[in-house]
Formats: sequence, C-alpha cells, structure tokens
Amino acid sequence: MSTYRRRMRVDAPFDEVWSFHSRVSGLEAVTPSFMNLRVERVVGPDGEVDPDVLEAGTRLRMSVRPFGVGPRRPWTSYIREREAGETDGYFVDTMEEGPFPAWRHTHRFRADGDGTVVQDDVRYRLPGGPFGRALGPFAVVGFEPMFRHRHRRTRELLE
Repeated sequence: MSTYRRRMRVDAPFDEVWSFHSRVSGLEAVTPSFMNLRVERVVGPDGEVDPDVLEAGTRLRMSVRPFGVGPRRPWTSYIREREAGETDGYFVDTMEEGPFPAWRHTHRFRADGDGTVVQDDVRYRLPGGPFGRALGPFAVVGFEPMFRHRHRRTRELLE
C-alpha cells in the first residue's frame, strides 16, 4: 500500500483540537467544499444515532461528489481505534465502502507547548489493480489540496 503523510502545528491547546476532531461537526468543518460531502448517518458503538463523540466502533455513512462531477460516491468509515491521554491522542478510521480498495487513516494529536501538532497518516491502495498500484505514489496530487485545506481550516477555526 502507498502512504501519504501531512503534519502541521496549530496554536490551540491539545484538548480543544482533540475535541474538535472527535466530532462529526469537525469533519464537516474541515472537508473542502469541492468534495460535496454529505454525512448521511452516524451510528455509535452502542447503536446510538448521531453520538456526540466518534468513539471506536462508530460507523459514518457518507457520500461525496468531487467537483460536482458524476454520481455521488458512497463512503463508509469505521472508527477502529481511539485513544487519548492528557497530552496526546489518536484515532484510526478505515473505509468499509468507497472509492479505494484499501484506506486506513490515522489522525494523531500531540501537545506542543501551548499548541498542538496534528498529523495525518493515510495508507491506501488505488483502484485498478496493478495499474492503480503503480500510480499509488502519485495520489499525493489529489490528497495534498484536500489535507492542506483541512489543516488550514483547523487553524482558522481554532487559533
């Protein structure tokens, strides 16, 4: 699988950054409008619909329509892991349904003085079998604008 990584520092306390990214509203706030994200259903590990926090075991049923082109594409994410301490935390979501044959996104947060370091690590496989595998390293062309936007919006909303 290929890997994409992006890291940034936001001038906001860890607990605020962690809380923001632990909610559906945070996901919606940082997703670029060109993705045309629609969150259709969120179910927590205990079956609660629209839980306050995206705990391990939560499923998010979404759809995207990048740039408004083509039909809406389903995207179901499952929060596999979530752990936080007083100064750091992480959660991992995997794609159960969507445009990638494999997708594992680890979101890491670490206090850094009065700020927080945010790091996204995505392990993915593009569709298309051997051709998709060959193109995997070049997906950064598509990922970089999306994650740059996510990090910029995090700064705008939390600093």
